[in-house]
Amino acid sequence: MTDTPTETPAQIPAAKIYDEEGTSQAASKTLRGYQCVQAYLKTLDNSPGVYRMLDEKGAVLYVGKARNLKKRVSSYATAAGHTARIGRMVSATASMMFLTTKTETEALLLEQNLIKQLKPRYNVLLRDDKSFPNILISRATDFPQIKKHRGKRSETGDYYGPFASAGAVNRTLNQLQKVFLLRNCTDAMFSSRTRPCLLHQIARCSAPCTGKISQDDYAALVDDATAFLSGRSTKIQADLATKMADASQAMEFERAAALRDRIRALTQVQSSQGINPQGVTEADVIALYQEGGQACVQVFFIRANQNWGNRAYFPRTGGETEPQEVLEAFIGQFYSDRIPPKMILMSGEIENPDLMAEALSDKLGRKVDMLIPQRGEKAELVENAHRNARESLVRRLAETIAQGRLLEGLAKAFDLPKAPERVEVYDNSHISGTNAVGAMIVAGPEGFMKSAYRTFNIKSETLTPGDDFGMMKEVLHRRFARLLKEDPDRKSGTWPDLLLIDGGAGQVSAVAQIMRDLGITDMPFIGVAKGEDRDAGKEEFYRPGARVFALPRTDPVLYFVQRLRDEAHRFAIGTHRNKRAKAIGATPLDDVPGVGAGRKRALLAHFGSAKAVSRAGLADLKSVEGISDTLAETIHGFFHDRG
Repeated sequence: MTDTPTETPAQIPAAKIYDEEGTSQAASKTLRGYQCVQAYLKTLDNSPGVYRMLDEKGAVLYVGKARNLKKRVSSYATAAGHTARIGRMVSATASMMFLTTKTETEALLLEQNLIKQLKPRYNVLLRDDKSFPNILISRATDFPQIKKHRGKRSETGDYYGPFASAGAVNRTLNQLQKVFLLRNCTDAMFSSRTRPCLLHQIARCSAPCTGKISQDDYAALVDDATAFLSGRSTKIQADLATKMADASQAMEFERAAALRDRIRALTQVQSSQGINPQGVTEADVIALYQEGGQACVQVFFIRANQNWGNRAYFPRTGGETEPQEVLEAFIGQFYSDRIPPKMILMSGEIENPDLMAEALSDKLGRKVDMLIPQRGEKAELVENAHRNARESLVRRLAETIAQGRLLEGLAKAFDLPKAPERVEVYDNSHISGTNAVGAMIVAGPEGFMKSAYRTFNIKSETLTPGDDFGMMKEVLHRRFARLLKEDPDRKSGTWPDLLLIDGGAGQVSAVAQIMRDLGITDMPFIGVAKGEDRDAGKEEFYRPGARVFALPRTDPVLYFVQRLRDEAHRFAIGTHRNKRAKAIGATPLDDVPGVGAGRKRALLAHFGSAKAVSRAGLADLKSVEGISDTLAETIHGFFHDRG
């Protein structure tokens, strides 16, 4: 199957309305809407595949799949019989693109990949599509480490998840440390310890680093943790209770108390998980609720008969999409880069259940059951997820209404022509000019748009350390020069309606100069200064060519601006700290060709420090595990042959 999003002329069946270079000629022939679609039908066959509908500028309006391309596309070739949403989409269509596939399953997978990549205007689109954390029991050493893991499963060990959030993992890990006493320190720290750390003192670790526990006893703890995370917790509690009773009879009361605390911690883990189904070992519970033209999908993760959390999603639906289409699009996009569980419990039908089950089964490598339970424990799980979806959407709608009122208030306070759809807030962070970064946060009708946040490493070498005006100029010049290059017609929705700058007259003057240099004359921007005594509530607002003004201390718009400014400050500070931490952890080894993270750890573990590595002889470098003779010569030459 071809999965590239860019077709060559040979891949485009509608050759009659494409020139020799593959450029659409529909616009020049003034073909629009259903007439444009009709022009393609003559050259389409009955193959399965994926089609794209594009507007006159080439922007993708819609991506769809078809078991029979000709039959599916023909449904758009008449002016009547469409919903308002589909009617608008067809009327805006100026050209189409096609990719044929061997099977309809391949078409389904390609469709969902293209939707996530291209984000077409008229498709149901999954937003906030972040990866999920897992718990990893690493097997890299004789004393395995337990820790949170996110991303590719490249480390050797046992993975348990997914968990719905980092908070869910952290809470579980916190309790598991009390129960199983497994280490969570890094391998480098583990190998360098000479005495137990604080975690051992507070009964959170068995201190294998200093020999406080034998390898066999530690392995037994690892087996217990593995059993618990695999759903076999009843036997663990029974064993702990027996050991506690034996310790009490032997008058080993300190040991008995420690075992009692472990049983309590284990019980707390189970109670904090809420619903723990007995008859469902592994499943994702997916429930959809729609209201007011918006949708919420709740996903609960059931693993090892335990509830490992839930997450709410608010897909973009266009307001008129049928539940079957929304649910199918969500499931397809949700599992496009995730391994599905062996069972998916759904709140309603999807358009192509057999096709979706086949696609997910191929991905998992075994059968995936997709069920709509009507009674029993599974139905209770779905009902619980559906109730959560309804409550989440009600809260979301209420927050959206409140946010809309605040944006309207912002427009009134700052004399804007309308409520802004996109507000960008800028701030800088540095320490005496070092590790300087600029940060941009974005807010809109639905709150903070965290996927649109951006950071800017300050690159100019001519700036005076601590020159906030110069940093702001660099950040805004880079931001708006790129916007002018990528979207000069302001069609993409990435242009802001209002800029908020952390600062007073000086920052506003700097911004005004940047806008003049770039030829942007219609961009409203406001400087937000702390005001008298730098006291929150006494903020002063600066605009070009206008008097400084303030808002009443009880004005909700003032609190809203404070929230925006504080969020920008938080994001800038966090980015700066991360950059500073990386700089602190940097060593000359980072610049040696061929030395990655693994070999860097091996060298530091062997020699103790980067300075010792730089002074090491060639023979000593060759003796390090994982360092080849050639690489040893490269490292030695890097530090000794630099004249």
